[in-house]
Amino acid sequence: MRKALLVAAIAVLGATTAVPAVSAAPNTLTWGPCPAGAFPTPDLQCTTVNVPLDYRDPGGRRIDIAVSRLPSKNPEKRRGVLLTNPGGPGGGGLDYPQLLKYVQLPQDVLDSYDIIGFDPRGVAHSTPVTCDLTPEQIAVGNLPYPNGPADVVKQAAIAKREAEQCAGSETGSMLPYITTANTARDMDRIRTALGEPKVSFLGASYGTYLGAVYTTLFPERSDRIVLDSSLGPGGYDIDAMRGFGRGMEDRFPDFAAFAAKHPEYGLGTTPAQVTAKFHELAARLDRTPVEGITGSVFRGLTFEGLYSTDLTKLAEDWQGLEQGRAPKPQAEPVTGVENLLASRFAVICGDSAWPRSIASYQLDVAIDRVRYPLLGAASANIAACAYWAPPAEPRVRITGHGPANVLMVQNQRDPGTPLSGARKLRAAFGERARMITIDQGGHGAYLFTPNKCGNALVTEYLVSGKRPDDTFCAAGN
Repeated sequence: MRKALLVAAIAVLGATTAVPAVSAAPNTLTWGPCPAGAFPTPDLQCTTVNVPLDYRDPGGRRIDIAVSRLPSKNPEKRRGVLLTNPGGPGGGGLDYPQLLKYVQLPQDVLDSYDIIGFDPRGVAHSTPVTCDLTPEQIAVGNLPYPNGPADVVKQAAIAKREAEQCAGSETGSMLPYITTANTARDMDRIRTALGEPKVSFLGASYGTYLGAVYTTLFPERSDRIVLDSSLGPGGYDIDAMRGFGRGMEDRFPDFAAFAAKHPEYGLGTTPAQVTAKFHELAARLDRTPVEGITGSVFRGLTFEGLYSTDLTKLAEDWQGLEQGRAPKPQAEPVTGVENLLASRFAVICGDSAWPRSIASYQLDVAIDRVRYPLLGAASANIAACAYWAPPAEPRVRITGHGPANVLMVQNQRDPGTPLSGARKLRAAFGERARMITIDQGGHGAYLFTPNKCGNALVTEYLVSGKRPDDTFCAAGN
């Protein structure tokens, strides 16, 4: 779940312009106009790279990967290319270079690199997949909250039907190959097509796992690797999904303190009162939804609101629900909800094997309801992966083999990718990695938050190659 980072909402606006097709031979790319995007600019150029659907069968079916470029305008300072990914899985990245410029990616970085974006395989302009999900299925959301074992059984029927629809759709044959490992292989084809011996990488959220897999599969082709808000070394597996419960517990006290300091919202004057209000509202909305907002939806809405460093909107949403008004709906993700969810299923379910037993999910739900009372039952609930075909290949194991070129940057209280998971990835990398830990909440550390310490250290590494030791950045610095 990555909707709260701004990038998830701007992935690619509805396309009307075709992306020009090209050969994947080195340095033969023909750049042209990009599809209509959230940040239209003459500086952003687009093309496509043609790659195998199945890398084990390079002579078989091929698919297109849409690629964008924000070129350096300073040839004397340009040192290479910086591939980027804003997270997901399921979100597009074609507009991401322009978004990075919009949020003031430092000029030294813009001078040093051509900033490269792309829609991962299966997404938006990169030969998209579908599961033919209905509006009713989409409305269930990623994290339905079960109030008891019977709700897990009910969700299992929904999950099984989703998996069957995905497998039976017109793109069902593609799904086994829409994986992180294959997307990393696509990145190396992009590198080859760009004529570059190495690539640097900046990835956020799920993009950290993509970057970790790339630099594991292609260590000798990896230059400077920056991973912002990291998943654990297992990627988006069942541990990461259950980690949402842990992340919300880490982050929620920040909101409780904020709301208590602003009694005008009417949510309580102490953090304990605000926490009690959360449970009260969830129970009330389960009994009497407000314009379709149930207790389950309210929990998800709160979780997403905690991604932001500015908690004002979340407090206003709570205030409205307390008074019987539903929040204004968020804009639909520009890649389209159905494609976003279909490609998300493909990656999450195809990267690793998930438990098959309904009883195992009922047990996890019971445990996490107590361990993480704000969201735990939802993040432990059963999903389509329980009914997915087994992964087509073993999961990539992240290790310390390779150059010492990974820099991680992580908020202490990140709801979506908790610090506990980032520490596990840091340990898996060993001496390959260093980590900047920042005393702040929210999802996304570099550029999207005001901490000067963390931002400066990441920028310095991208520009000069000077990598800090493991560093703690205090709040407000």
